Amino acid sequence: MRKPNVVVFMTDQQRADVRASRGFSLDTMPFLDQWSEGGMDFERAYTPNPICLAARCSFFTGRYPSSHGVRTNQNVEDIKYSQDILDVMKSNGYVTCLCGKNHTYRRPHEDFDYSWPTGHLGIPLSECRSEGEKQLSMALDNESRFIDLQHPAPGGVEAQHPYRNVTDAFTFIDQYAQKQPFFLWVSLAEPHNPYQVPEPYFDMFPPESLPPITTGPEDLSGKGAKFKFVIDIWNRVLGVHHEQRILRDRSNYYGMLRLIDDQFHRFIDGLQQRGILDDTIVIYLSDHGDFAGEYGLMRKGPGLPEVLTHIPMIWRGPGINPYGMDKKYFVSIVDILPTLCELLGIPTPFGVQGKSLVPLLQQGHIQEKEFEVAYSESGFGGLYFDEYDALTPQQEGACSGWDTFDCLDTWTQAGQERMVRKGEWKLQEDMLGNGYLYNLEADPFETHNLFYDDQFTQIKADMLQELVAAGLRACDPLPPPRHRYRYKRQPQGYWFQEFHLETDPGVQQVSVSTFQEGEH
Repeated sequence: MRKPNVVVFMTDQQRADVRASRGFSLDTMPFLDQWSEGGMDFERAYTPNPICLAARCSFFTGRYPSSHGVRTNQNVEDIKYSQDILDVMKSNGYVTCLCGKNHTYRRPHEDFDYSWPTGHLGIPLSECRSEGEKQLSMALDNESRFIDLQHPAPGGVEAQHPYRNVTDAFTFIDQYAQKQPFFLWVSLAEPHNPYQVPEPYFDMFPPESLPPITTGPEDLSGKGAKFKFVIDIWNRVLGVHHEQRILRDRSNYYGMLRLIDDQFHRFIDGLQQRGILDDTIVIYLSDHGDFAGEYGLMRKGPGLPEVLTHIPMIWRGPGINPYGMDKKYFVSIVDILPTLCELLGIPTPFGVQGKSLVPLLQQGHIQEKEFEVAYSESGFGGLYFDEYDALTPQQEGACSGWDTFDCLDTWTQAGQERMVRKGEWKLQEDMLGNGYLYNLEADPFETHNLFYDDQFTQIKADMLQELVAAGLRACDPLPPPRHRYRYKRQPQGYWFQEFHLETDPGVQQVSVSTFQEGEH
């Protein structure tokens, strides 16, 4: 019997809370909201790290950034794993394809069987298929990376990369995927900055009619020096146009979500028309979120706030119950690989740190303690940088003059920060012991830090215990113990279910030779 096809439809920098199904006042993604009712829509899904490369490497390996080694957007060569999602799929008879943004350690043309990569900037003019694509590519290659405040992106909808990515996906399916099951990664570079969008989406959510943001720059005073650094830089880069720029960026951000929604709708319709939708597992998610105006910020950068760590994640297809929205269980990007392995009857590679979500997807017996917390990381280590250090954004490379700014830089990424979510609570702490405790039901945008409030001493102690335990579970199992020692690992990646080697032969006993066969 042929295994089901697998599609991962990933966006870049999509916040979880800006959909009507989440209570947002704008109907940004009507098709996704409707489609998600026929699958499992996880309300409490999180990224292991809110930057592109680290999160995508976690998706591929099922490992946390502190273990796979890629903790910044500049460390791709430091990846460490045994087998990743491409290894698993290829070794089990799947043909693989990338359509869209890569930003992993894998090479599109060498490591995927087929690929049509695109990114945030324009494609080479020689590869453009229309005059509209040429116009868009030239506009995207503008060095400042800022969109025109007054005009929509040129070229029309069909010149947009999401449209092209879906078209390329159909080309792959039609030409190569009929003889064997396929693994298809449709990876959109949107709604990431530069927040460009064509008509009709440019005027769909006008700046003057947007819902007001909940927070402003004044709410950053208790969040630490990283946030102050970022807002000061943006004020310098944008100057008097800061507020106007944020309004237009927000307008385009929501317009991009509707464009993505329309292209996802087109993609699902295409699978249906080809008669393969019922044989295909479709996972919709994003790698991380976006400030989208909160705190007076756009893009990403400092810390582990909800707007950056909280992501959409929806599963639908064969073997998945049409449960709709789940508001109870915490899940992560690292859980995707082990879940696919169980759904497809494939052993999970050693070194994977995520856990299988199959009991949730199939509404079977659920060991609830396995899904009580979410855990995220940030930082590459060392001390924080401040204004007294002899280093400027220009020297570091974060700025080219003062016409733009890379929010992922030495200042926002130095140090170490860890976050844990449980119930309505969130706790974050850094390597210096600076702590943040929030009740997200009462304070969803994290403006009232309760860490030092004596009324919440017991809750803080409980959450610190959860943070320590989650951090220990995230310790790297690679390499396995050598010589006579054996590593006991529950096959689904669980920690709180009782298993015994002598009575359960399915429990993995791993020695060092297992890792060395596929070491990276």
